[in-house]
Amino acid sequence: MGVKDIAEKNLESFNDVFADIVNVLLFNGKQLVQENELETDTKDTMFKADGELHEQERDVSKIWKNGEIRISILGFENQTRQDSDMPLRVISYDGASYKQEFLDKSNTKRYPVATLVLYFGTDSKWTAPKSLYECFDVPKELKPFVSDYKINVFDIAWLDDETISLFKSDFKFVAKYFQTKRLNKDYIPTSGELLHADSLMKMFTALTGDNSFETAYNEGNFKNKGGVTMCDVVERIENRGKADIIRKMLDAKALTVEQIADILKLPVEEVKKIAQMVPVLN
Repeated sequence: MGVKDIAEKNLESFNDVFADIVNVLLFNGKQLVQENELETDTKDTMFKADGELHEQERDVSKIWKNGEIRISILGFENQTRQDSDMPLRVISYDGASYKQEFLDKSNTKRYPVATLVLYFGTDSKWTAPKSLYECFDVPKELKPFVSDYKINVFDIAWLDDETISLFKSDFKFVAKYFQTKRLNKDYIPTSGELLHADSLMKMFTALTGDNSFETAYNEGNFKNKGGVTMCDVVERIENRGKADIIRKMLDAKALTVEQIADILKLPVEEVKKIAQMVPVLN
């Protein structure tokens, strides 16, 4: 499994985040899934192709044990690009999960499987197939005999403010960021302390290819501080941008610290402090 894959899955693997995503996207914010009802599903499925066995692993998969009422598996598939074969992928994952159920002789219960595809694209909503029928042409004479299979795709960047406000976990920062990116607006961070800050920064890097958040978080030594917010991280990013400009001016000896402070409308001491964020060029 690649580093990018691990980073994407890390945040959602926390029970509070997993339950939060399910409660908002499936149940409109009703707290039906509780953290303590979730268990990590560690069973990977195998399939045979080209005469060899291959491992087939979901992005994130957990077993939801809701008392004696039901047992469900809720799986996530993270997507930054549209995939026309997604229905085929999902049905293969779900089918493998069901196969495990009847092969596991120690398990006397049967449970439904639900897979959520979280799409983080910002150019357009998901337009790729959402069902097997959309993947290929089925003659109308055969449709009564070919079962369709629909998948659950959620366009995260297109969630509205009301829906985003329902998230209680760190996923609200992810949803708000991609909504802002889609609207091509300046990102104004949502208030609130980060509970899984390191995993959140890694997920931003994995999904966007931009390591600004992760770099700012690491350089700010936030791992050793409590009560870190997205405002702290964004402020660090903004200061880093100013620092690059200030350091270039100082290295070129084009302007004095006092002149730079006057241009940026900042106190001289603050300009000196920000400039120290970037090393002096030799």
